[in-house]
Amino acid sequence: MTPPPGWYRDPSGPHQERWWDGTAWTEHRRAPEAPGYGAPLPPQPMPQAVPQAVPGQPSTVPLFTGGGPGQRQPGAGGGRGKAVALVTAAAVLVAAVVTGVFVLGEDDGGGPEARTPPATATTTGPAPASGTPTPSPTPTESVADDPAVVEDQLNGITFPLPDGWIPPKYVAEDDVMMITDGTYDCPADGGVCRHGLVISRTVTANAESSPKALAEQDIEDAADDAYERDLVGNKPFGGIRAHEEVGSGPVAVAGRAGYYVRWRVRTAEGPGGYVQSMVFPSTVGTESPILVRYVFDAGADGPPLAEMDRITKGIRPVGDADTGGGVGSGIGPTS
Repeated sequence: MTPPPGWYRDPSGPHQERWWDGTAWTEHRRAPEAPGYGAPLPPQPMPQAVPQAVPGQPSTVPLFTGGGPGQRQPGAGGGRGKAVALVTAAAVLVAAVVTGVFVLGEDDGGGPEARTPPATATTTGPAPASGTPTPSPTPTESVADDPAVVEDQLNGITFPLPDGWIPPKYVAEDDVMMITDGTYDCPADGGVCRHGLVISRTVTANAESSPKALAEQDIEDAADDAYERDLVGNKPFGGIRAHEEVGSGPVAVAGRAGYYVRWRVRTAEGPGGYVQSMVFPSTVGTESPILVRYVFDAGADGPPLAEMDRITKGIRPVGDADTGGGVGSGIGPTS
């Protein structure tokens, strides 16, 4: 067993002590700390035993019989001096095993000094520069927990998620992509209403393929579904009293030429709102046209109307965040 690091009698100068680092002698030397007592003998890789000088009571004490690697054993003293040296060496070995290793530092005079480190090491890497623990980094929210976009997997497109909007939850309508955060009591038949929602679906039950024709056909249904009757037949806004077209025309969506129609809807109760039907070609699956509906409440609590245009401009094919413009990119709805 290799002796533990520590101060031992210097094989090249018995009047001083020299540091053994556990594998070899270093250049650190010092005068013995306890004058009048012999310093420990130099360490040896394997301790041996010698009998106690007590007749009839054989016993052993550890004894280092040689120097460190490449070192010559110094001459041994005689009589009581040798016994004191042997006992001291054994005490040093036991103390070093129990308390760990010594850590060397430099005093003002440039000589080595010993400090006792903690008994148990907790890391094999370098010690920190100070004793203050480094705080763990604050976990941050992942994209999956708070996405910047929502995805329509069926139609292969993504929508940007503006501030104040969230992915759908607790929503009975089909194909809802996003809703405004929070709800309010509907002004007429009761129930719970939201200030805005965006719906995306595939047009399949129609032989028509023209985005303009499909958008013009859908706008009335979009208005009725949003402000006339709900899914169970109630009239949360008391029904539609009037509507007017406030915008229509070609629009570029993810590099594809589409068409939109926008209505301003006035209801019996509440401020009414805006609905928009927008249709554009798909390049995935059955390549059927994609219909996107917007429903925005009017009034101070409704989403800004310009947000319809920002969402439209942010629609992208799945996996292509940079796609935009294309055919019809110079045209679009105006508020």
